[in-house]
Amino acid sequence: MTEKPKSLFTTPFILLCLSHLLFAGSFNMMVPELPAYLTSLGGEDYKGWIIALFTLSAGLSRPISGKLTDTIGRIPVMVIGTLVCVVCSLLYPLLTTVAGFLFLRFLHGFSTGFKPTAAVAFAADIMPTHRRGEGMGILGISMNIGASMFPPIGSYLVNKYESLDMLFYISSFIAFISIGILITLKETLDEPQKFKPSLLKIKSNEIIEPTALPPAIVALFVYSCFGVLLTITPDQSEYLGLENKGLLFTTFTIASVLSRFVAGKTSDRYGRIIVIKTAVVCIFISLIMLGYAYDTTSLMIASACLGFSTGIASPAVFAWVIDISTDERRGRAMATVYIALEVGIGFGALSSAWLYDNNDANFPFAFSMAALFALMAGVYLQFFYKEPNNTIT
Repeated sequence: MTEKPKSLFTTPFILLCLSHLLFAGSFNMMVPELPAYLTSLGGEDYKGWIIALFTLSAGLSRPISGKLTDTIGRIPVMVIGTLVCVVCSLLYPLLTTVAGFLFLRFLHGFSTGFKPTAAVAFAADIMPTHRRGEGMGILGISMNIGASMFPPIGSYLVNKYESLDMLFYISSFIAFISIGILITLKETLDEPQKFKPSLLKIKSNEIIEPTALPPAIVALFVYSCFGVLLTITPDQSEYLGLENKGLLFTTFTIASVLSRFVAGKTSDRYGRIIVIKTAVVCIFISLIMLGYAYDTTSLMIASACLGFSTGIASPAVFAWVIDISTDERRGRAMATVYIALEVGIGFGALSSAWLYDNNDANFPFAFSMAALFALMAGVYLQFFYKEPNNTIT
C-alpha cells in the first residue's frame, strides 16, 4: 500500500474532497423538489420511493463496488459512480411518467453505491493513521458542503424557470466536473487488476465483511433519520410556510459541517464508542423537536440540531470501520457499512412516508417513531456490543 504521508491536507486529499463536494451537490440539489415533481406526474402516493429506490440500488451495488475497489482500484470505481449521476440527470427530462421517474431513481442510486465506497477507501490510503477520525470528518464535511450549497440553488432554478429541466441539466454538469477532478488523481491500490466480467460475480462470503458488522448495525439505526428527513420534511416545510425548501437542507448540513470540525478529532482522542453514544442521544432529541416544530423558526432550529448530531456520529462510525479493517479488505468493509446505511435510509424513507400518509397531523407521530429507531443504536452499544482491546473505543 502507498506510504502514508504525515500531513492530512495533501493535494490528493484536497482534490478528493472537492470532487466529493461536487458529487454530493449534483444529486442533492434536486432532492427538495422531487416530492412535488412526482406529485405533478400523478405519483403522490409514491413519495417514499423517491429515496427508498435510490438507497435500494445503492445497497445492492455495494458488494460489487467494494470488491471492485479492492481489485481494479479506487479511482475507476469513483469515476463509474459519478458518471451515473451525469447520465441519469440528463435522462430525467426525457422520462416524464411515474414509472420512468421511479426507474431513474433506482438507476441513480448506483452512483452512491460506488463513489463513496471507493472515496473512503482512497482517503484511508492517503491519510495519517493517527488522524483517521479527523480525516473522515473533513471528507464528510466536503460532502455536506455540497449537500448544503446546492439544494437552495436547485430550488432557485425551479422557481426561476418554472420547470425542473434546467435543474437536471445543471446537476449533470456538476457531476461531470467532479469526474474531471478524479481523473487527475493517482491510484493508491497496489497492483490493480484489469477489469474482467468475472469480477462482477459476488460470492456469498464477499457480500458482508464480518469485522465491519458492529459499525454497520450502528449505521443502520443512525442513518434511518436521513430517510425521514429527505422524505417528509419537504412537505413539512411547505406546510409551515418555508418557500425555499432547500434552505432546510442547508441549515441541516451547515450544522453538520460545524460539528464535524471537532467531532473527528474528539473520537481520535476519546474513542469512537463514547462519541457515537452521545450523538445518538442528540439525534433522538432532535427528531422529537422536528416532529413538534410549529413554525419555520422551530423547524430550522430542529433541523440544525439534527445536522449537528449526525455530524458528530458520522466521522466516528467511519473511522471505527477503518480501525477494524485490513488494507486488503477495506473496500469490502466500507461496502458492508454502506449497505447497512442504505437499508437504514430506505427504511426511514418508507416507514415515515407510510406513517405520514400525506396528512400534516401525522408529522409528530412519524418523527417520534424515527427517534425511537435511532435510539436503538445506543441501546445496542450499551447492552450488546463488547469492545475489543485493539481498536480506538
